[in-house]
Amino acid sequence: MASNMAMERRDEIFHDVIRELHALFDIAEQDIKLESRLYEDLDLDSIDAVDLVVRLQEITKKRIQPDQFKSVRTVEDVVDAVEELVDSAA
Repeated sequence: MASNMAMERRDEIFHDVIRELHALFDIAEQDIKLESRLYEDLDLDSIDAVDLVVRLQEITKKRIQPDQFKSVRTVEDVVDAVEELVDSAA
């Protein structure tokens, strides 16, 4: 049961990330997959990444440390980082 709840929360986080990428950068939602690379596939740059981090901080109400996002390369990495933030709040 717990793993099912974790999967639902992860899925919810993924959909939140899709919504934010679409709202912030006008990326078509159907083009955003877990394996999508932020810089190569979604054409984000470092300024866009900062904008995304700021938005995720607003959503999670948690401070994201810069080193938490240094290794983020894919949408799945973003979902993992947000999930870690949410878990640390629990």
